[in-house]
Amino acid sequence: MIDPIPLVDGVALRELRPDDAEALAHAYTGNRAHLAACEPERDEAFFTTDRQATEVAAQLGDAARGVSLALVLATDDATIVGRFTLSGIVRGPFQSANLGYWVDAGRTGRGLATTAVAAIVGVARDELGLHRIQAATLTHNAGSRRVLERNGFEHIGFAPTYLEIAGRWQDHELFQRILHD
Repeated sequence: MIDPIPLVDGVALRELRPDDAEALAHAYTGNRAHLAACEPERDEAFFTTDRQATEVAAQLGDAARGVSLALVLATDDATIVGRFTLSGIVRGPFQSANLGYWVDAGRTGRGLATTAVAAIVGVARDELGLHRIQAATLTHNAGSRRVLERNGFEHIGFAPTYLEIAGRWQDHELFQRILHD
């Protein structure tokens, strides 16, 4: 378990918990329009507490197997205002993971994502023993690109039709951060 990490504006980065389903459903519902252009298409059930409970259980199962680390940005009153995930953790000679994230529409532009990614880099290096983190951004997502660059991620390539986002296969820019010399 990773201790909660205080960030800015009374928000902490902490591990996802089984009781987060209702708060996640509320967060996704409130950010539906904000996230629509940057995430896969979601059916109506995705925005319910029941579906989020299923999603949380699956993500916690992945975490227990050591293949992911699911985190949330939460306020003192347990309101969720963002999600950060290290997924696809590979051990052995690779020691790598993929980083994905989003921040509540009302909290963007305040350095919250930049601060959270910095904290995750430290956790990945110091607690998980990873060597590398990769992240992909939509080509038009300048804000996400800036977050990565501010955290020392280097541009490593262009991936045409990389992920199906908002109902169509879209190009992405690829970034990585090497955590050990």
